[in-house]
Amino acid sequence: MQVDSLFVYPVKSLAGISVTSLTLDVRGPAYDRRWMIVDDAGCFVTQRERPELARITTALSDGQVSIGIPGVGDHPLRVSGERRNARVWRDWVKACRAEPGPAQILSDYCGQSLDLVYMPDDSRRTAEAHYAGAGQPIGFADGFPFLIVNRASLDELNRRLQRSVDIRRFRPNIVVSGADAWAEDHWPGIIVGLVAFNLVKPCSRCLITTVDPDSGVRAEDLQPLRTLGTYRRQPDGVMFGVNAVHQGAGPVRLGDPVIVDTRGVIE
Repeated sequence: MQVDSLFVYPVKSLAGISVTSLTLDVRGPAYDRRWMIVDDAGCFVTQRERPELARITTALSDGQVSIGIPGVGDHPLRVSGERRNARVWRDWVKACRAEPGPAQILSDYCGQSLDLVYMPDDSRRTAEAHYAGAGQPIGFADGFPFLIVNRASLDELNRRLQRSVDIRRFRPNIVVSGADAWAEDHWPGIIVGLVAFNLVKPCSRCLITTVDPDSGVRAEDLQPLRTLGTYRRQPDGVMFGVNAVHQGAGPVRLGDPVIVDTRGVIE
């Protein structure tokens, strides 16, 4: 098995970036989901409510994050000195607002008053200790530092669909090739290059999987989620991919060997 593809998502729920390597920090992939879109109440806004966000691109150059809004162009995101409370799921964190400009353009694009916020290093949010162990820091990701997906599982799903979907629908960080479909269900952990990952929880999928990443339009037939639900439903939802916690500093590179780690125990 080996690393098939890698992705980083500088802004939660905007388009990700396909990369050849991931640098890791304590929260997961460096720069991953450190920015987030919030409404006037400070609550996170995603493709679940605004599927058109899929069409907004992101770029990362020397640590500088930019967003590209269709018909408007690219705009760098810079942290201002102003702080505000921001909520992602049940967690409230102290975040930094972006400097004026991009948030207004984003608001005009979506037809809704929106703001862009950044999670600074001194802001603390942790993954659910029952799965990830105590004190695991995370950014604005839904719940865990990494999402790992098996390419063969996507191929098996596509054989069931009238119109195939690509891996971007599932927003993984690491895609593994060379395994049997759904083998990931039985991996306690994996070692990628020199980095160990504990696979801590299957990932329950939502309506974001039904959004075409190129058009920003949600499928009326709710595919592929509807088909997944016929055979991948568990008590906690419809599962695809595995949430993971890392042990090590990386980097992780395309083509790195992937070995199943039968220990897979959070220390």
